[in-house]
Amino acid sequence: MPLLSVTTTDNGEDDRMSQPDVPQFLLHQDGDDVAVAVLDLVPGAVRGASVKERTWYDVVISDPVPLGHKFAMVDMPEGHVVRKYGLPIGATTRAVTRGEYVHTHNVRSVRWLTSRA
Repeated sequence: MPLLSVTTTDNGEDDRMSQPDVPQFLLHQDGDDVAVAVLDLVPGAVRGASVKERTWYDVVISDPVPLGHKFAMVDMPEGHVVRKYGLPIGATTRAVTRGEYVHTHNVRSVRWLTSRA
């Protein structure tokens, strides 16, 4: 059975928010610091899984997270090297708490860590 299958309600709306066995977010692998929303998420309890190991996770998010954007799976102090795909993708520019939206306002890309710009 696929990890992600999308169904719709009778009026054609995406029904993933009401299906407990369909992930609302994905991690590329266990141990990643961030997860990616597979639909627009609103603050509250969400359920997702890791793609590689297929481990399920429950997280309470504190901010809206748009489709395709990231949120923190763990608390991260300022300067923490953020991992996704099991690899460093950036560093926090301030402390970030579990469930918080992760984007350019609180993480600097690894590509720019050594930049002088």
